[in-house]
Amino acid sequence: MARIRIPSTIVILLVTVQTGFLLFMCARYSSFIPRSEEKPSQVHILILSSWRSGSSFVGQLFSQHPSVFYLMEPAWHVWVTMYQNSAKVLHMAVRDLVRSVFLCDMSVFDAYMPWKRNLSDLFQWAVSRALCSAPACDSFQRTDITSEMACKTLCGRYPFSKVEEACKTYSHVVIKEVRFFDLKVLYPLLTDPSLNLKIIHLVRDPRAVVKSREQSVKALARDNGIVLSTNGTKVEDSKYKVMQEICRSHVQIYETATLKPPSFLKDRYLMIRFEDLVRDPLSEISEMYKFADLNLTPVLKSWIYNITHGQGPGKKKEAFKITSRDAVSVSQAWRNVLSFQKIKKIQEVCKGAINMLGYQLVDSEKEQRDLSLDLVLPRRQNQFSWSSFIPKH
Repeated sequence: MARIRIPSTIVILLVTVQTGFLLFMCARYSSFIPRSEEKPSQVHILILSSWRSGSSFVGQLFSQHPSVFYLMEPAWHVWVTMYQNSAKVLHMAVRDLVRSVFLCDMSVFDAYMPWKRNLSDLFQWAVSRALCSAPACDSFQRTDITSEMACKTLCGRYPFSKVEEACKTYSHVVIKEVRFFDLKVLYPLLTDPSLNLKIIHLVRDPRAVVKSREQSVKALARDNGIVLSTNGTKVEDSKYKVMQEICRSHVQIYETATLKPPSFLKDRYLMIRFEDLVRDPLSEISEMYKFADLNLTPVLKSWIYNITHGQGPGKKKEAFKITSRDAVSVSQAWRNVLSFQKIKKIQEVCKGAINMLGYQLVDSEKEQRDLSLDLVLPRRQNQFSWSSFIPKH
């Protein structure tokens, strides 16, 4: 068989050309691949909680920070529009809306709001300092502590486009939501390279939650129906079925995040108890701010002190408002207000959550009323399983 001899110079030339072409193609292809090691410029914080758990208060701790763009429960629009569905069915729509808000893409609201809309069409818009100050509204500065009433009066007629415009100017985007019942639903957001997501999981003693929910029975009836999958029928939670689901969700979220969590959750989950927060506000808030890469300013320190050292637990008509109250008194009010019969029922349906989250069960009305008996256990004792039992001290 005849052999063809190719000069070595040609071979070298061909190899050089081929190598150069491959390097060019690799460089071009890599430019289309997102670099997961490069974090997005914004920090995204999701405050994950349930109704009447102090989440509006925690939301304000972030909203009033000059570096934060904050929205309170934007998924309310999903639930109002699609109220005949169950919470589980709506999880995906809620997650998609939250993702879009984190990315400052407010066109996601097109499906849930009128075409011509102002700031005031957004649920609880006035509790967001970012929507009450420039560039959303010219009436306040970013460093101002804003009030809901003043914001409603001065800023409501600004166009809705200001929401997206303002969002893009902040280093932190914070959303407070009460409409997630499963942490795994959020995995696509936690692994999304376009997001830098961290989760603050706020919990509260279920007995205190029930006491607070009793102040807002009618306001919660539609949401109760969605939680219990009643096809749009409103429900008053007299048998604590909704509380049972809420307690189950807190256990699921906490267990998922702390018992063999996936690697992408490392350093991205923080559980905060409302009771710890009101007992030592500056310490707990400093921990949350550190987790969120924020600094506590002197103005915020002063505001936090004033908001947590008011007189008494607050009035019924203030159930959904952030006013100056005696925060410790608020956290303990259930012990004097609820009957022991109610307490026993709540403890039956929420025993697992009470144990796991580090609260002490009571066996009698005497224990319930004895405020010298601390029912909030030290946090280092919080690592309990669903069925564990905490002996009394």
